[in-house]
Amino acid sequence: MTGCRFGAPPGATEQGRRIGNLYHLMFYIAIGVAAVVYLLILWCIVRYRRRTDELPPQFRYHIPLEVTYTVIPVLIVIGIFVATFRTENRVDAVAADPGVVVNVTAFQWQWRFQYPAQHVQIVGTPQQPPTMVVPVGKTIQVNLRAADVNHAFFVPAFLFKRDAIPGIDNHFDLNVTRAGTFVGECAEFCGLNHAGMYFHVKAVPPSRFSSALQQAANQQASAEGG
Repeated sequence: MTGCRFGAPPGATEQGRRIGNLYHLMFYIAIGVAAVVYLLILWCIVRYRRRTDELPPQFRYHIPLEVTYTVIPVLIVIGIFVATFRTENRVDAVAADPGVVVNVTAFQWQWRFQYPAQHVQIVGTPQQPPTMVVPVGKTIQVNLRAADVNHAFFVPAFLFKRDAIPGIDNHFDLNVTRAGTFVGECAEFCGLNHAGMYFHVKAVPPSRFSSALQQAANQQASAEGG
């Protein structure tokens, strides 16, 4: 069962792993409830199948049974609520001292990534989507804002989406657990060229972060110049 992901990606961040675990918990609970329901249906079909025209014994109520099938679902819902609340708190937690800070601005119809500590800015174009470079294993704090209309920062491999709303600054942390390049996109319809508003997140070892960031900035600058 631990290897079954029910169609969900594993999550390439610590936050995504927590979300994935919650997703799996919901499925395990659903499988258990379905198994009990189907077994009860099968038992009723076999036990009370029609043999004669006489009705089986009739009961108006059964208090212990009614209490049982009321209490158990309530306990399940409470358990799901607690698990969801704890997961959301951990996913939304923001570190006081992040390893890297990235100011992300969404605008029609591209992205701007600013690294204040590194004095680097990467701005996407319609022909060249930008790449946000991050170090693996470090806390990346993203300050997300929108310059014009509603957008959404969505990276499917991270199991994470956060809206970018004009006048509201959203803050969240990402801890990427493995190296690789991940596709991100705007998941909020924002106008004519919404479909082309995507970007990449490139996770590299910490020792390569500075050089990879400068390389991404140089490539973007070359694309703009061309």
